[in-house]
Amino acid sequence: MSKRVLVAAPRSFCAGVDRAIEIVERLLAEHGPPIYVRHQIVHNEHVVRRLEGLGAVFVDSEDDIPAGQICVLSAHGVAPSVRENCERRGLRVVDAVCPLVSKVHAEARRYADTGHLVALVGHADHVEVIGTRGERPEATVVIESPEDAELLEANGKPIAVVTQTTLSLDDVHETVEALQRRFGTLRQPAADDICYATQNRQDAVKRLAEEASLILVIGSQTSSNAQRLVEVARNSGAAAQLIDDDAAVDRTLLDGHETVGLTAGASTPEELVQATVARLASLGWDELEEVTVARENVQFRLPREVTAR
Repeated sequence: MSKRVLVAAPRSFCAGVDRAIEIVERLLAEHGPPIYVRHQIVHNEHVVRRLEGLGAVFVDSEDDIPAGQICVLSAHGVAPSVRENCERRGLRVVDAVCPLVSKVHAEARRYADTGHLVALVGHADHVEVIGTRGERPEATVVIESPEDAELLEANGKPIAVVTQTTLSLDDVHETVEALQRRFGTLRQPAADDICYATQNRQDAVKRLAEEASLILVIGSQTSSNAQRLVEVARNSGAAAQLIDDDAAVDRTLLDGHETVGLTAGASTPEELVQATVARLASLGWDELEEVTVARENVQFRLPREVTAR
């Protein structure tokens, strides 16, 4: 019996990741190294190491950047206090924040400024959530689970909900339902905060799980959206494994699985997918089929700092 590989589409880089990486590459080409980046530009070790090889320097805090230097803000977003500190220190800020994350920041400000308690559904220690909460920390509470929702005290304030963009749709649904049971009507954005790329990649994994008994998700341990793809695969009935690259694939991992699904998180380079396809073929899983659930043609504008000539 032939052994199949079903490759998800869409997969790998989303428009926000493409934009963030291109910003760093253009700054390096125009100004030369070093170009300082606050936090990992995206959560993928292969991307970070490649950019470091070109001269990017990744730092945990803007305080680690010499005065007057360029400071690129990562795709995940930052609190206003970070931008203010950059200005005080005389840094030249270039904004690589994903526009969809910026949208959530704007929603959090708008709700807080109109008297709402903002329920931010997400993981409290994730850099995106830290940045969003920093918009209005006195009026924002992070809700990590339905259990957190049941314990929330609003003190008479109306509740507005915003979410981390990279969560599982199912996780958000359960938590928002718990908030609705406790507080009734909630204010929510007109469109879901979970980004189009997150939803498309999760939908593709669900489709793979209809046929594949094992789904491999290529991505770094630090990637929230890749971790969520593993969760979605398991919740859909397949075995699933997060792998960093093709080197993690061996016959032991594949034993007992005639059909294997393959996808990659939104911060994972496509070349890692192709290398993994080649590795699977070398082990006998050489019948390849692409499973497409959506087509993406989203593009985001670059900031003026890298487009002006």
